[in-house]
Amino acid sequence: MSLQLWLSLLAICALGAMSPGPSLAMVMQNTLGGGRSCGVIAGITHAAGVGLYAGVTVLGLAAVIVHQPWLYRLVTWGGACYLAWMGVQALRAGGSDGFGMSHRSSDWRRAMRDGLLVALGNPKLIVFFVALLSQFVSADLSVAGRWLIVATATLVDGSWYVLVALLLSHSRVLPWLQRHAAWIHRLTGLVLLGLAARVALG
Repeated sequence: MSLQLWLSLLAICALGAMSPGPSLAMVMQNTLGGGRSCGVIAGITHAAGVGLYAGVTVLGLAAVIVHQPWLYRLVTWGGACYLAWMGVQALRAGGSDGFGMSHRSSDWRRAMRDGLLVALGNPKLIVFFVALLSQFVSADLSVAGRWLIVATATLVDGSWYVLVALLLSHSRVLPWLQRHAAWIHRLTGLVLLGLAARVALG
């Protein structure tokens, strides 16, 4: 793969990672509830899910998901249900003292689960990779070139969301977020429910 082609891939992956959506809300929720470590873990496991989808795209399997309506619908509804569940949990936290989720969100296993399932339950990722990443995969592309595509998508996504978690957990930012935690939980819950409805209906 030429440097110019790789830079194009890098730009596409960066734009995809930075677009606001359920992933950003999920990392924010975990950082607010569990602190820096949970936000970072959520970002890393989200990147693992992205890498998995990038891998199946490189292997040509993602196209099978897109062209099998029942399988694609299963991923879509599974993702929508999980986003809705997260939204309800956030609203419940915001309805108490704003920290009702803190003791649970600090569990790194919860952060791992959220990061992975939000990535795997996002049907837009499948379409994104099939529509865009597949353009970088040619029949004569080497194994190293294919792994480079997967690694680029994974590292860009992970770097972005880890950076988001680090910025949100900064000593000047996190105290402000925690003072307004109740309202932030409510807003995040509404956003997640809205995204779940959009995924389900879209």
